[in-house]
Amino acid sequence: MTREPETPRRLVEVHGTAVAIDGRGLLLRGPSGSGKSDLALRLVDGGARLISDDLVRIERRGSDLWVMVPPGVPAELRHRIEIRGLGIAALPGETEAPLALVVDLVSAPISERLPPAQRCEYLEIGLPLLAIDPSAASAAAKLRLAVKRGAGSIIPPP
Repeated sequence: MTREPETPRRLVEVHGTAVAIDGRGLLLRGPSGSGKSDLALRLVDGGARLISDDLVRIERRGSDLWVMVPPGVPAELRHRIEIRGLGIAALPGETEAPLALVVDLVSAPISERLPPAQRCEYLEIGLPLLAIDPSAASAAAKLRLAVKRGAGSIIPPP
């Protein structure tokens, strides 16, 4: 008996927050309370658009990955974010965007000034990965620059 080759999975849902900067998706990852929503709020304040907060769907389309709001999220919660101390607010939003960069939020400052390039993988597709302290005043500016310039321009190539 011959087995059909397995086809790659086409989607996965992850705990995180996704925003679009100039039409390119950015996925913020970290445990609850790590600053994902706060950093997303600062990015939106600088012109980004919220895709999804807390739960993000990643879908494979050919050799590209897209981030989007999971279909199970009720319409009244789409493009809304919890702002600690204020409540839940509606923000400028996008339905989906091609995923350009994944960011792990770390509580301690990065000790290396020029860390080596890192990558992560979703659905058998590799992506550039950054680790950043979300509480740093420059965190949002660094991420806007990384997405706008593209991974190869400031992130060392793998």
